[in-house]
Amino acid sequence: MRAYKAKDNVQAKAYYTDRFYKSPQVPKSPPESDEVFNADLEAIKSKFEVLDAFIQVKQLVVFINPEDNYKVLEFMRDELEYSQLSEMSAIDWIADRNGFEVFYQMLSMNKRKRIRIKMFIQNGEAVNSVEKLFRCADWSEREMFDMFGIEANGHPFMKRILMPYDWSGHPLLKTYPLQGDEAAAWYEVDKIYGKEAREEIGPEIRDTARVDRYDSDRFSRLGHEVPKGTKITGDEPEVIQPYQEEGGVFLIKKFDRDSTTIVDDPQR
Repeated sequence: MRAYKAKDNVQAKAYYTDRFYKSPQVPKSPPESDEVFNADLEAIKSKFEVLDAFIQVKQLVVFINPEDNYKVLEFMRDELEYSQLSEMSAIDWIADRNGFEVFYQMLSMNKRKRIRIKMFIQNGEAVNSVEKLFRCADWSEREMFDMFGIEANGHPFMKRILMPYDWSGHPLLKTYPLQGDEAAAWYEVDKIYGKEAREEIGPEIRDTARVDRYDSDRFSRLGHEVPKGTKITGDEPEVIQPYQEEGGVFLIKKFDRDSTTIVDDPQR
């Protein structure tokens, strides 16, 4: 077993202190290095303008103009056998470029290949909905609108899908407060009880780093177990609990604390 370390405030230690952190790019290779990708790229170029193209992590990445997204995906589905839209979303580049990268992850089961179609749009610009081409885009486009504020023109029901319809802001923007803003702190209180109850109830706790071991009846505290409902004072003596009931279990070797080994190496 591993040596116990205090977990106080461990969730509050963020991995990244810069919310605009950009991860290093993985190596790129030219499309000509793959015969299938090169042929598909040439076919796309014969119909549409391609701004950039390269292979990354065994996938072809193609940058197109935003106004061509519907026709490009239709061409890939009908002519190039990329019959599945497995994922679509956006990447927030507002701080650097005042816009978003919108991507469509295409899969061809016949070719066993994946192509990622990308396009850059300005902040506040809408995209063409591809819901009529791929039904899965219905919820994905609503999620993109909900989280980033990017609308899809022609979508049959362009409403939020995760947050309430009247929610303020878009939670996946890098500028969105990590613990929510005032609207987030008081949303349910205002909705259920009214603003007049704010002082009596208090704001919602939306800090994901807050872990209160005294919530509910009692969390399990290894070595300091107490009966359910016991009031915690903080000075309880350590209690050594056996790992197995008295007499053991048939055909299973008895396991007790004295026979354990403390592993200090976190890599093991």
